Amino acid sequence: MKQPLEQILGTAQTNGAQTDGAQENGVSDGDGEKKGLKILIVGAGIGGLAAAIALRKQGHEVLIFEQSQFASELGAAVHLAPNANGILKRLGIHAEAFGSNPMEVLTEYTAEGKLTRHINLEQPNKIWQHKWLLAHRVHLHNALKKAATDPEGEGLFAKLSTSSRVVNVDPDSATVTLENGNTVQGDLILGADGVHSVTRKLVAGRDIKPYGSGKSAFRFLISREAAQKDPITAKFAQATGELSMWYGADRRLVVYPTTNNQLLNFVCIHPEAESEAGTDTWNEGASLEQMLKIYEGFDPAVVALISKADRENLKAWKLLDMEVMSSWVKGRLALLGDAAHPFTPHQGQGAGQAIEDAATLGVMFPGDVKKEEITARLELYQKIRMERAHRIQEYSRIAGSDLKEGVKIDMIQYTNYNFGHDEWDNSVQELRKWTWSRTPSLYWRMPIAFGPMPGPRQTHFGHPRQAEDSTFTTASIKFKTSRTMLQNLFPHTSSSYRFKSPGTFAYASFSQTTLGKMEWLGGSGYNHLGLYIHGVEYVKKDGSVISGTYMPLLFESLTDPIVSGREELGMPKLYSSLDIHRRASSYRINAGWEGAIWGNFVLSDLVESSQSNESGKISGEDDDGILVYRYIPKVGRESKGEAEAEYPVFVPYAEDFPTPRPKRVFKANKASFKIDPLDTDALPSLHHIISRLAELPVYEVVSGKVVEGVGVPDVAAAKRIE
Repeated sequence: MKQPLEQILGTAQTNGAQTDGAQENGVSDGDGEKKGLKILIVGAGIGGLAAAIALRKQGHEVLIFEQSQFASELGAAVHLAPNANGILKRLGIHAEAFGSNPMEVLTEYTAEGKLTRHINLEQPNKIWQHKWLLAHRVHLHNALKKAATDPEGEGLFAKLSTSSRVVNVDPDSATVTLENGNTVQGDLILGADGVHSVTRKLVAGRDIKPYGSGKSAFRFLISREAAQKDPITAKFAQATGELSMWYGADRRLVVYPTTNNQLLNFVCIHPEAESEAGTDTWNEGASLEQMLKIYEGFDPAVVALISKADRENLKAWKLLDMEVMSSWVKGRLALLGDAAHPFTPHQGQGAGQAIEDAATLGVMFPGDVKKEEITARLELYQKIRMERAHRIQEYSRIAGSDLKEGVKIDMIQYTNYNFGHDEWDNSVQELRKWTWSRTPSLYWRMPIAFGPMPGPRQTHFGHPRQAEDSTFTTASIKFKTSRTMLQNLFPHTSSSYRFKSPGTFAYASFSQTTLGKMEWLGGSGYNHLGLYIHGVEYVKKDGSVISGTYMPLLFESLTDPIVSGREELGMPKLYSSLDIHRRASSYRINAGWEGAIWGNFVLSDLVESSQSNESGKISGEDDDGILVYRYIPKVGRESKGEAEAEYPVFVPYAEDFPTPRPKRVFKANKASFKIDPLDTDALPSLHHIISRLAELPVYEVVSGKVVEGVGVPDVAAAKRIE
């Protein structure tokens, strides 16, 4: 199972491996450093064991404390709806392997036996990725217990201590106290100790007790064959996977098969005053005669069916409810399952919601989680789970209410909400969002659904990139040209740009840089080529002046820096192929598009010279910084010609990091360039640009040089001028 953060990044890591069977706190990473948490789980029911499986797979040490001896497990069935079954499969539990059968047919009758609804679920169930299964609770529990404690499983196996009643919990120190006086301390505690939870009062600060919902239920199993052999009841046991319900005004019968359709599970819900399920326990014995009297007004055939219950195994169960808790978490203690949100059975989601709780906890705590984040992640667990669990609790209350004339309940709405959810994937996404929110100063760019975009200035998690050891080779040709022609390349919507010199000529450079050893590109690099107009000033509205080199465009050979530079920095970047031919005494650049070469730049007779006065700046000159103009159009035909964003940007070299460190400098005795605009057929998207560059007169090639060095600024100092 991948850790959630690995799922975010798509990388694989290992938490280490257990080598000697010892139950140590965490897992060694091979260098002696322990990873993983020591997690104490109070209660070994469905929710506690599911959480243990999820957390052991993440590499944690898990200790489970169960008050019972598992000597009298209740034989009953449980719904594994698609939302729960999918999570179990992620945990390696395949319920069909221990006899769980699909839910295939839904049939409803009046109490008198009149058929009101019969639905074959084969087609409706196809919209769910995972099957809706009907499982034997004991078989499910055994499978969960084995998966949690099996030494052969993934991660450290959970240590299960039975006959270990927890009598107190300290949420601050994550310590549990057992009935025998022993204490055990961990990193966090999960209270999975059921409806009569001990841990609940430590969270709530008071003893919140469940109360009777007004209903009780008889529960029992009979063989399907017994029903089939009786001519009176055979009709109720013909179809496989059929759930049948008989509705009276204030009572109902529910029957469905389990264990490869060999057993029929009965839930006979009735007013609690009419039976003796007074101790609030699952295993309270019940009277067959009393049950038959409660349903004596029902269809004689179904009464004959329930009369087949084994007197010795017939149980009465008070259906409990509880006030909605405002919090499930305190310090390093969190509740799950019935300890947090006990369910009445009318939606078949009690076990499913406990399993969903376990999934979220597994996601919240990957193997490399930091201990200082425990409380924050428990709060996030609560935020993710509370609203959904409480909503399904309420659905269950509504679904279990007595029938009223003219009142209809939209069960399809409830089913769609319950089944159409993958809590594992949902929790992974919520953890992503939480992780992103903890680093608010992140670069975001499209597509934002995948999170902050890694680039030259940050990792996916917002950590700054390191480019001190990245390499650069910058070849520049400086030339004298027409001031007016260069001035025509200033933004036509702004009059704030001007030249320092009033003369009729000005200076510019074509500067090409090859970048290498770029961390953000996995150690590779790319080429870029720009036109840099020197000696430019931007006059702000307050009259103050910013001096620098104006860059009207920058060609790059790779999409990634083009996109990041345009969106994050406002840079006027375009694509061009840039082929570099470096020889001992020459440097050649061919710029093109789809095989059409539009630019050729040559520096020859290169001679190495001193680098003491060389800055290594990409413009080729020691300017104050780079001036650019950001423009983003509005979306839509009706907004053509309107800007979503339009403003000047300045990159002050003094604030950029890291500072380039030139290592070698070569001066060219000869330098030249030729720009060919070709035509719109050869350059359909660039001809209008290249033709303008070709118009620039070259009065004089002033210099040519090649500078090699290390340290590539990330341009994060770029800022909006006004």
